[in-house]
Amino acid sequence: MIDELFVRFDGAFSENTLRAYRSDFEQYEYWCATKGQPSIPATAEILAEYVDFMATMNKSATIRRRINSLGTIFKLSKHPDPTKEPEVVLALKRMHRKIGRQQKQATPLTKDILEQLLEKCDDGTRGFRDQVLLRLGYETMRRRSEICSFTFDDLTETPRRGPAIRLAKSKTDQEGASNLIPISRDLVDLISRWRAQAQIEGAILRSVDRHGNVGPKLNSGSVCTILNQLLTKTSLRHHEMRFSGHSFRVGAAIDLVESGASLETIMLRGGWRSNDSALNYLRSW
Repeated sequence: MIDELFVRFDGAFSENTLRAYRSDFEQYEYWCATKGQPSIPATAEILAEYVDFMATMNKSATIRRRINSLGTIFKLSKHPDPTKEPEVVLALKRMHRKIGRQQKQATPLTKDILEQLLEKCDDGTRGFRDQVLLRLGYETMRRRSEICSFTFDDLTETPRRGPAIRLAKSKTDQEGASNLIPISRDLVDLISRWRAQAQIEGAILRSVDRHGNVGPKLNSGSVCTILNQLLTKTSLRHHEMRFSGHSFRVGAAIDLVESGASLETIMLRGGWRSNDSALNYLRSW
């Protein structure tokens, strides 16, 4: 059934979104099979029971995501969507009272930490690439996949605001309307030197092997690995300190708050569409 449902979704969502939807539905489908219940059409009673089940082993954010995914799948496959029915709403409230809403926050990669990480980048090809990654991630405040998608052709010069880089597509811009993100002249110069040294075109961020050979576009999953490897070389080491895919966004947003920037400015810089989304990044810090 899952394959039939996802044929019509192909091309309408990003690969990561489709992968998450598929995983969330498969988890639900398996649970339904253990209960001897059909996964589709769903009922509010069954979904409420599923929420209660997940509350025994999953975090609240995971449970909310799975229910939201199921709601989207039900609606787009032309089936009734019971995820907003009272039974499910009450089950989610029970879940929050039972296990809470606390999420593990990404360690912010603020300007002071950025400078310490940059000091640990060596003079080799990999170190040069890491410098570009650090500065590009911090200045653009974008997600891992978006940082890795930037190309040299995306660099541009705006008449009034100076250098910028075009984000062709993002999590909140799946249809590719694109937008320009201001960056510093220093970053443009760094990227230009990287381009000349690595002798590459296309994607800016690349994989680099241990011999210094430059490979294809950097996989977004490697970003956190690189950041945390640099972290181990600093005096910042702490057993709970780990960078995640949101560390650039959180860190730069905190720096903007401390510099007196308005919430609207932070939302525009980070690409957030709602106050709640931006505040969720900042509230715990």
